[in-house]
Amino acid sequence: MISYQALRRVCHFAITKPVYQGRMMSACGLKTSTVTHSDRQTDPASVVTYGQLKSMLASHSVQLFDVRNPDEYQAGRIPDATNIPLPQLENSLKLSPKQFELQFKVKAPQKKDDNIVFHCRSGKRSLTALEIAHRLGFIKARHYPGGYIDWEANEKK
Repeated sequence: MISYQALRRVCHFAITKPVYQGRMMSACGLKTSTVTHSDRQTDPASVVTYGQLKSMLASHSVQLFDVRNPDEYQAGRIPDATNIPLPQLENSLKLSPKQFELQFKVKAPQKKDDNIVFHCRSGKRSLTALEIAHRLGFIKARHYPGGYIDWEANEKK
């Protein structure tokens, strides 16, 4: 068991030393990381439910982007989703339409499109993806907060 004094030193170290946003650092053998998310509430208009996504997929009226890592995508995916891992998303959305189509084999999303949907495993990365897209001008983009976990659970019903 760690003593109060040792814990106090570790906490003091963690408070007084800089933390590099989004990077891993080690403090006395303890690994920590920081992830920055917006404090704002997600606008309900930016959210897609399972039923809505299912309808959009059935009518082929969705540009669905899976922002999970490639290994997660290969292990199981929502049909017709295009994998763009979150760390690559911003640069990918900045590509010219021709470059985007060559790289991802799908039509490039346009800033005015209202059928762009991001998803991940459980909704955290897709919310970050949504914030990136909105910041880049894709203001009508949405996300599926239930993610693949919710999709898989609903598909088994």
